[in-house]
Amino acid sequence: MSRILIAVALATALVTLCPTQSRAEIKIHLDPAPQWRQAEDLDALVEILESWLDAESSWERREEKPKIRLSSSAEASARLGATASFQRGRLRGLYDPDGSVIVLVRPWNPSRAEDVSVLLHELVHHRQAPLHWYCPAAQELSAYRLQDAWLNERGLRADVNWVAVVLDAGCTPRDIHPG
Repeated sequence: MSRILIAVALATALVTLCPTQSRAEIKIHLDPAPQWRQAEDLDALVEILESWLDAESSWERREEKPKIRLSSSAEASARLGATASFQRGRLRGLYDPDGSVIVLVRPWNPSRAEDVSVLLHELVHHRQAPLHWYCPAAQELSAYRLQDAWLNERGLRADVNWVAVVLDAGCTPRDIHPG
C-alpha cells in the first residue's frame, strides 16, 4: 500500500513541477508483480519467474529443474558454449544444456531487476533445451524478447544489441567470400 501512496505523491509532484506536460504524458511504472523482490530464496525466485514464463511464453516448463551456480566471469567464460547472456558487452549468464546448469556471473543480486532478468533469460534456454537448434544462437532472440518484456513491465529495457541478436539468430556463416 505504501508504494501506491508514494506513486500517487510522485505523480502529483510531477504534475505540479511539469505543468506544460499533459497528465496523459506522465507515466509511472509500478511493478505489476513485485513478489519477485520478496522471494525468500533462489528456488522461490525461480518459481515466480517460471510462473511468469508459463503465462507469457509458449515454451513448456520442464519437470527437471535447472541447477543454478554463481561464478566469476573467468569461470563462466571457460564454460562458454551453447547460450550466453551479455549486457553492455559483458557476460552475465549462460545455460549449459548438457548438465541443465544455469551459470550466473557475479556480481549477481536477486534484488536488482536487471540481474533477475538474466536468470529469466537462462530459464528460457532451459525450456528450449529439449529441442533441436540449427545453431545455439537461434535460441537467443526469443530469450532476449522475453527478458525485455519482463523488464518492460518494470519500466526498464534490456540492454541488447538487437541487430546483432537477429543476425546471430539467423545462423548464417559470417566469413562468406565469393569463390
